[in-house]
Amino acid sequence: MEAKKSDPSLTEGSIVGHMIRLSIPASTGMIFNTLYNLTDIWFAGYLSDNALAGLSIASSVFFLLLSIGIGIQTGASAMIAPGAGRGETHEVKGWLDNVSGLAIAFSALSCVIGFFAARPLVVLLGAEPNIEPLAMDYLWVTLAGSLGFTLSFGAAGALMALGDTKSNRNALMVGFVANFGLNPLFTFVLDLGVSGIALATVVIKFATAFYLFRVLMKRLNISVKPTFDKARWRDLLRQILPASFNMLTIILGGFITVALIGQFGSEHVAGYTVGLRLEQVLLLPALGLNSAVMAIAGQNMGLNYFDRVSETYRKGLLIGLFMAFVSIPVMYFLSPLAMSLFTDDTTIQSTGITYLRIDTLAFYAYVILFQSVAVLQAMQKPMFPMYLGIARQLVVPAAINYTLIIVLDYPMVSMFYTIVGVVILSAVIAFFYTTREISRLSSA
Repeated sequence: MEAKKSDPSLTEGSIVGHMIRLSIPASTGMIFNTLYNLTDIWFAGYLSDNALAGLSIASSVFFLLLSIGIGIQTGASAMIAPGAGRGETHEVKGWLDNVSGLAIAFSALSCVIGFFAARPLVVLLGAEPNIEPLAMDYLWVTLAGSLGFTLSFGAAGALMALGDTKSNRNALMVGFVANFGLNPLFTFVLDLGVSGIALATVVIKFATAFYLFRVLMKRLNISVKPTFDKARWRDLLRQILPASFNMLTIILGGFITVALIGQFGSEHVAGYTVGLRLEQVLLLPALGLNSAVMAIAGQNMGLNYFDRVSETYRKGLLIGLFMAFVSIPVMYFLSPLAMSLFTDDTTIQSTGITYLRIDTLAFYAYVILFQSVAVLQAMQKPMFPMYLGIARQLVVPAAINYTLIIVLDYPMVSMFYTIVGVVILSAVIAFFYTTREISRLSSA
């Protein structure tokens, strides 16, 4: 069965116009998702500083355990976009059925690994005896509800491939509002504490997955049935696993960073975590642009419109440069005010402010990395981002920071400068590699 292409088609018309149309809803949704996470942090801090530290550690462990399936959003988008560009509904349905089946498998695997590894990982991150139970209370609930996460990731990737970033934005906005109601209900009224914060998240993620799949089925006039098709699973895994492994290296790198910061005390872990969340808020417009770039490049790859792929990359980088000019001063000068909204602890505040101000040096480098990875994934070339991620997020900073902190006894702030240096070098490498790969497409 053939169906009309996504309306409007991303394979024709103004690329900048498509970027604006797709990136604004995507960025808005990501802003609400990050505000959602900050809301959880705020409620945890309202409970106690120990609860805040426990939630900070537990969230790092949870996404580490979930990372094996977190690339399902990227994989779904990469495989569905070419068929969407050609207007092949039957092809899109085949991928959706298998994406939903993989989501279930990834969730089950995360739960099994978490059952054995969650507590040792929490301890490894430096959780003191009074913080470990709080971290585990959060982890058990979120692991039990991990299916809601993987299903919603897959559905969001499919919608992005179809050129729809509004539906996921709507779900994230409603989820943010719902979190304000469910968090106090579960945490304080029902007296569930940190477990209540986790339960609210699980409920909202399942509701999000239901809504997004309903949008997909109504839009394409199809039903979705979890399916195991060996050939499709193999093709999906070729995209998902490198993307998941890339995300795993990001999480592992953060895990190692948190573990090393934990040598200085849990309050520094909390400060770094809050600072990282605030930085993510400012990077969200760039991440929304990243979603648009991947969808546009992916659909044009389906029709071999390689000149439009190249134009998408160039214009994405220019728009990202403008974003950096706006965001960097905000990140530097307003960091004290932002940190003060979450805690009165001066140590937590100082750590977060220091991280934010140093990392402004790498802001545009992050933009270059995001755009380069998006285009390469749209070209179904996921291996280079994975290799670069291993080096950038894991091997190089872990080796340098371990030497600085453990061997040479340098201060904690030296880790932040290491992060900046590695990110800038990686961005330069990614830019030249992506430019070369696009040139090869055009000359083929």
